[in-house]
Amino acid sequence: MAVIELTTQNFNEEVLQSDVPVMVDFWASWCGPCRMVSPIVDEIAEENDSIKVCKVNVDEQQELASEFQVMTIPTLVVIKNAQIQNRSMGVKPKEEILDMVQ
Repeated sequence: MAVIELTTQNFNEEVLQSDVPVMVDFWASWCGPCRMVSPIVDEIAEENDSIKVCKVNVDEQQELASEFQVMTIPTLVVIKNAQIQNRSMGVKPKEEILDMVQ
């Protein structure tokens, strides 16, 4: 499944109304650690049809970053049934990221 870029306009439809777990990657283009996590997140999206993977550019979507109280990037948030199930900050190996969704 392809990575979905989230905005305030598509957030409810893509995340809150999703019937599968959603992993949201909060990132910024200037962030070195974000650039380390991004290929892992992309890989997870391609390999797993059972989860939806989305990204939020915190510079462009400050309202969403604020709503989720994102103070450090990268931040990964797993949402199931419109509820936050898990949250992680910083660079993590692929296995740890996948464990967040289980």
